[in-house]
Amino acid sequence: MNTKQLNETSKFLSYVLRHEPHAIGLQLDNEGWADVESLIAGAAKDGRILDIALIQAVVSSSDKKRFSLSDDGLRIRAVQGHSTASVSLQHVEKEPPEFLYHGTATRFLESIRQQGLIAGSRHHVHLSQDITTAITVGQRYGKPVVLKIEALRMHQQGFKFFQAENGVWLTAHVETRFISQHIDDL
Repeated sequence: MNTKQLNETSKFLSYVLRHEPHAIGLQLDNEGWADVESLIAGAAKDGRILDIALIQAVVSSSDKKRFSLSDDGLRIRAVQGHSTASVSLQHVEKEPPEFLYHGTATRFLESIRQQGLIAGSRHHVHLSQDITTAITVGQRYGKPVVLKIEALRMHQQGFKFFQAENGVWLTAHVETRFISQHIDDL
């Protein structure tokens, strides 16, 4: 398997496991799990050739650990980032570190200054524990900016935080008062 094949398969899995399972006739349970055989069959109807080995390679090679296979290897899910209403992952609430970071692009700053960070079509706002990851995320959308979030102070004021299996921190909304600074010129 080459890197291009792994990347294309990862993008396809993100699309169907996070956003549009019905595009290939796939059913997700409320925890986001899909039957691997149904995924392979649905992908084949869409003209994509998937097999167990390729799926396992994508899951194990993903630097961001986007996907998880069940212990028996029969089911797969995206660990966060869902926009489909049928999935409601039950993440365990956790106390966050003092600061978390959110990578975005400079073109979104004005909107963020007005309404804070909102989940948009996703179920949660995604935050990282390190600046490097936030920069990488921000670069996907344009000139990156890293926002510093006062996560512990938010938590102490009643905001809930969760951590996905891959280490990404999740919260429903970040009000502007908790965005203490942004780091420019990355």
